[in-house]
Amino acid sequence: MNTSHAQFQAAFVDALFAPREWVAPRLRQLVEQPAFAVYRNTVMKGCIDALEANFPVVVRLVGHEWFRAAAAVHVAAETPRNGCMLTYGERFADFLRDFEPAAGLPYLPGVAQLDALWRESHAAQDAPVLDATGLSLVDPEAIARLKAQPHPSARWAWFDAQPVFSIWSRNRHGANNSFDADASESSGLLWQGEGALLTRPADTVCWCALPKAGCVFLDACRAGLPLADAAERAQAVEPAVDLAALFATLLRAGAFAGDTHTFAPTGGAS
Repeated sequence: MNTSHAQFQAAFVDALFAPREWVAPRLRQLVEQPAFAVYRNTVMKGCIDALEANFPVVVRLVGHEWFRAAAAVHVAAETPRNGCMLTYGERFADFLRDFEPAAGLPYLPGVAQLDALWRESHAAQDAPVLDATGLSLVDPEAIARLKAQPHPSARWAWFDAQPVFSIWSRNRHGANNSFDADASESSGLLWQGEGALLTRPADTVCWCALPKAGCVFLDACRAGLPLADAAERAQAVEPAVDLAALFATLLRAGAFAGDTHTFAPTGGAS
C-alpha cells in the first residue's frame, strides 16, 4: 500500500464520520454523491448497533432511543479502531462521564464499565483455574510467600460512591424493566460503594460482589506481589476484613490461574 493510497483511505474514513464541512477538499465531490450518504448511514448504523449489543445493561437503563442518540454522538467522535466490533466502545464509559444528558445518572459510566468488563472476560484466553484442591498440595507455611496470578478472564472494579454492581447485576439478570434511583430505598438498595468480580472459569461469565479489600488484593497479585503482601495491602484498606474468607471467595470464583505448578515462590518467576 503506497502512502497516497493510505492517505486516501484515512481521509475516506474521516469523511464517513466528520461533518460535511470538515471533509477534505479532494473528497467533497465524492461526499456529495447520494450513494455516499447511503454508505455513511449504513456504517453509522452498524457502529451504533455494535454499541447497543456491547452495552446491554446501559440500554436497559436508559432505553433504546436515548441510547442510540448518545451512541451516535460517541460514534462521530470515536470511530472503530479495528474490525472486531466486540471490542468497540473501549472509551464509551469515559464518554458517558462527560456526556451532559447523563449527568443525572452518576452510576451509568460504572454500569458501562461493567458491561465492557463482561465482554473482556467473555473473550479472554482460556486457562486452568486454581482451586482449593490444588492449593492444598502446597506446604501451608509456604503459601504466604507464593505469588498467584489472576486468571486471564478475571476482571474486577471498585466503585466508591454508588451501588454500581447491584444496579448492573439486577439488570443483567433482567429482574426489572428499569432502575429508578428514587426508588432505591424501597427496593432494598443501599446507596454506597461496591466492588465487582467477573470471571469465566468454564464456558460462562460469572460475577459476584467484591469488597474493596478484594479489589486491592487482586491488584497486588496482578502486580506480582506475594500473597502475604497482597493480604497486608487488603487489610490496610479494610482492617476488619476476614482474609481467609476473602481468599476462599476468590478461589471459588476462579479468580486465579493454573495449579500449584504455576504458583511462583517469592523471588521466582511470576
